[in-house]
Amino acid sequence: MEKTWRGRAARWAIALVWFYEGFWCKIWPGRADQREIVGDVPFLPHWTVTGALAGIGLAEIAIGVWVLSGLRARSAALVQTVLVVAFNFGGLLFSPGRITEPGRLLTQNLAFLALVWLVTWTADA
Repeated sequence: MEKTWRGRAARWAIALVWFYEGFWCKIWPGRADQREIVGDVPFLPHWTVTGALAGIGLAEIAIGVWVLSGLRARSAALVQTVLVVAFNFGGLLFSPGRITEPGRLLTQNLAFLALVWLVTWTADA
């Protein structure tokens, strides 16, 4: 149960980021830079890029739904943190030339994760 309307608003903000990243950037219409970054993963065959993007996108949408549910907020925050760190690390490791402003990417994601963890303070354990 939420302690305030601010918690609900913050959960919606977080969920909308996941919905945007999952649906718009990876599934429909999809962003070329995201396709290229996933395509640069060395052990991923080229023919699987579309499926991998769709799978990642669906997982991101599912995380958005989880965040909106308010269930197990701390577990959701931990999963989101692991995914954001892994996506950032993978992108910077495998596709450093495709990320035009790595400092901006890391700064925005740090702020996003701060909000993710703040939401855990507005939810019951």
